[in-house]
Amino acid sequence: MSKNRMEAFSDGVLAIIITIMVLELKRPREGEFAALRPMLPALSSYILSFVYVGIYWNNHHHLLHATKRVSGGVLWANLHLLFWLSLFPVSTAWIGETRGMPAPTAAYGFVLLMAAIAYYVLQNVIIANQGSSSALREALGADWKGKLSPVIYLAAIAISFAYPWISIALYTGAALMWVIPDRRIERFLREHGTAEP
Repeated sequence: MSKNRMEAFSDGVLAIIITIMVLELKRPREGEFAALRPMLPALSSYILSFVYVGIYWNNHHHLLHATKRVSGGVLWANLHLLFWLSLFPVSTAWIGETRGMPAPTAAYGFVLLMAAIAYYVLQNVIIANQGSSSALREALGADWKGKLSPVIYLAAIAISFAYPWISIALYTGAALMWVIPDRRIERFLREHGTAEP
């Protein structure tokens, strides 16, 4: 089965997620910059979530470039990932509107954790589908970022009930870790002459 349809569907879902998140932002009613101050928590949570969606979009793109074919299992694993990503607008709005209270901060971390697990599952289903000579398996290597992220999210969820702002700092730190370009898959495909144009 071709991967193009799955990639196009995923891109559409991610675009809709970003659109829904930005529509949750309420415009200020006054015409002064001071009117933006009450918006800062919601705007901050939107920016963080936008970065996370961008990270997933970028990594998903590279993941699919290392994928030769998709199976029914790959399609379901991809839908599993999209399900958790589709909860970003709700968790983003909740943490932004409540200004980082413990329960919304923990819920935001739970969504991040489940999206990370779903992405890991998708990677492994693709690797299993491609067999033992999978280019993706070799390209991923130790995948220390992929293993460290869930640990950060779990710690942040636990801390959120006492110190929600530390949790938000941990979520931000994990995002910054992923913003630094991770070119393992791209480099591997280029070196082995299998990179797509």
